Amino acid sequence: MDEKTNWQSLEKNGPITEYNEPFIEQRADPFVCKAADGTYYFTASYPAYDRILLRSSKTLNGLKNAKERQIWVKHEHGLMSCHIWAPELHFVYGKWYIYFAAGEAEDVWKIRPYVLECDGDPMTGEWSELGPMKGCDDDPFSFTDFSLDATIFEHKGDYYYVWAQKASNISNLYIAKMAAPNKLATVMEMITTPDYDWERILFWVNEGPAVLKHGGKIWLTFSASGTGSCYCVGLLSADENADLLDPASWTKSSVPVFQQSLENEVYGPGGLSFVPSPDGTEWYMIYHARQVTNGDTGSPETRNPRIQKIGWDAHGMPDLGIPVRAGVALPKPSGTLLK
Repeated sequence: MDEKTNWQSLEKNGPITEYNEPFIEQRADPFVCKAADGTYYFTASYPAYDRILLRSSKTLNGLKNAKERQIWVKHEHGLMSCHIWAPELHFVYGKWYIYFAAGEAEDVWKIRPYVLECDGDPMTGEWSELGPMKGCDDDPFSFTDFSLDATIFEHKGDYYYVWAQKASNISNLYIAKMAAPNKLATVMEMITTPDYDWERILFWVNEGPAVLKHGGKIWLTFSASGTGSCYCVGLLSADENADLLDPASWTKSSVPVFQQSLENEVYGPGGLSFVPSPDGTEWYMIYHARQVTNGDTGSPETRNPRIQKIGWDAHGMPDLGIPVRAGVALPKPSGTLLK
């Protein structure tokens, strides 16, 4: 079926949208979440890496043209003064928080995690700084080196914090329970390090964790290798009843589960987040990718967010498919209102 025929077929069967088109231009590390009232929120790394923007909509496709609110701007000096990277919005402990990474103007690669707190609605409330994320009292290692890409998930009444941190110039993923919005309750535990060749192209990297729960398991995707065309996605899994702080509870796929498609001209996919459809019957991933082969992250920013539906295989494992070529029409998420 050619692309024109695909368009015509979808027009007959229901509403369509070009979700796989660059969704919001020049935004790496896209993050989308769905609030309890059904509102979708979007944030990502801004190309100048100097601010945090937020937009909201009642539909996923509505985020594309939604008005942005600038909720925070970097400092001129000291902490949080450069490289404002990979913000994520989470509702935990009864409030909205943004978790992000930042460097210092005087030491640009001193990347560490930080927290913002909102006193109400994310789009209208006041945002304040909680400062650096803190390790637990008896952990001398958390956040002592290059640390970024934190995400949070809830499981059986506990909040877990997962992030990337370098050790001997290798970026690994770590996990800990949280004691408060800006503090860990347990020591950091490493759950993955770059083991395979596909995780070691240009740089040895595991970063950008994102979590799904399905079929009695915790699924955790991550991005691997350098952020050019070779960037790809790996997968960890753990039984939902396992001790998630025990590295032995986690199993890693030996091959990437999502990677560039030369045929479809989509390069370096990564930076995933996951969100349900409006009626909760489907799951979508939001990721960034390039439409040009690009081995570095230079200027201008060539990474653009895309949205693509995921499936599940016979074993309950997430099936991310392959990146869809730009311009191919895809059905709107189930439950999307026509107006």
